[in-house]
Amino acid sequence: MRFTKLKAAALATATSALTVLSSAANAVEIEYWQYFFDARVAAMEQLIENFQAANPDITVTMTHFPYADYRTKVAAAIPAGEGPDVVQLFYGWLNDYKAAELIQPLPAGDFPADAIDAEFFPMVSAMREGDSYWALPTAVRSLALFYNERLFEEAGIDGPPETLDEMLEIGATLTERDGAGNITQAGLTMGMNAQDHHWFREGLVRQFGGEPYLDDYKTVNYNTEAGQKAMEFYIGLGEEGGIGAIGFMDEPQAAFKAGRAGMHIDGSFRIGSLNKTRGLKWGVTELPANADGVRSNYSSYWVNAITTKAEGEKYDAAVKFMQYITSDEAMQIWLDVVGELPAKPSVGLTEENANNETFGPFIRGLAYANTTKFVNESAQRQLLIDAVERVKLQGASIADSLAEAAAAEQKLLDDFYASN
Repeated sequence: MRFTKLKAAALATATSALTVLSSAANAVEIEYWQYFFDARVAAMEQLIENFQAANPDITVTMTHFPYADYRTKVAAAIPAGEGPDVVQLFYGWLNDYKAAELIQPLPAGDFPADAIDAEFFPMVSAMREGDSYWALPTAVRSLALFYNERLFEEAGIDGPPETLDEMLEIGATLTERDGAGNITQAGLTMGMNAQDHHWFREGLVRQFGGEPYLDDYKTVNYNTEAGQKAMEFYIGLGEEGGIGAIGFMDEPQAAFKAGRAGMHIDGSFRIGSLNKTRGLKWGVTELPANADGVRSNYSSYWVNAITTKAEGEKYDAAVKFMQYITSDEAMQIWLDVVGELPAKPSVGLTEENANNETFGPFIRGLAYANTTKFVNESAQRQLLIDAVERVKLQGASIADSLAEAAAAEQKLLDDFYASN
């Protein structure tokens, strides 16, 4: 009897050992790359831990680099058969990554395009081509209007503006000038070098009745009557008697953080640095509506994609990992740890999240946000900076300056799509 028990125990031990060996033999390791940012790394570590607990046969190794080095590292590693199997990239880089064959489309069976269109916020469709998605975000960003609560209280202003007209009225109350007429305190920050070029394209142009681009962002369309009205409104903010000044304290966010601006349009990614600004008491609200109650917003995001390095069992593991990091659970964790907004209404528009005092205005803004499909964001931004400068510094008409910007941007788009 004792011999039988010993034999059974030995058999169980051998079976357990074989199971471990079999599991080790079937294990697969994949690499995930992102740029370094403390909160992003912490969030991804938590997601990886959760994923590996549910998938013990898959190990995910995370590597991160400083932002300045990130694109170079990715571009060098993947063609050499090294580096990530799943990679994080800015949505505006998608065309470059596709052209360089760094990433591959997500499998339609696991990521059906129509289901994604129904489940994610609309701006995510910028990642779709035909019946396939190339990448998906865990989180997204949008714009909102930050306001200085101390300055509002001192001026006797009850709350933030709901409309563009109210924004002008409040801005005028908060604007202060010296004896020479120079602004010493802005009602509203200004600067196409920051987020205003997004606000102009996807916000003001649409609110004045236009559409900034046609043909899936391949045709410039802001050189229209609506675009001219939008630019006239924007430039008017900084004219004599206006509520702002381009170049005031160099960067718009610097003026707001210093308490020298009453209102400031920026992205949800600015929340962390504002929270760390000593002495700044701020609130945030949705971007103002136009006189007809129409709101419009811009959204940007970082996405995750499967690289062309991933093949065979690594590809299968990468697909599973992609499914998890774009799940509702992953998006809530990312919001809690990083503060970036969920990419799905099922997470973002829960009562708790949508009504959150800080995140709520950004989350609600996603419902009417659009994502510009840039081919070269920095170059396209510069064209609008130049357009404003031609009017302000050279005396060009708004119509002529906007026409010049549109022609230059159209050439940029044509050249890109002709070679891709």
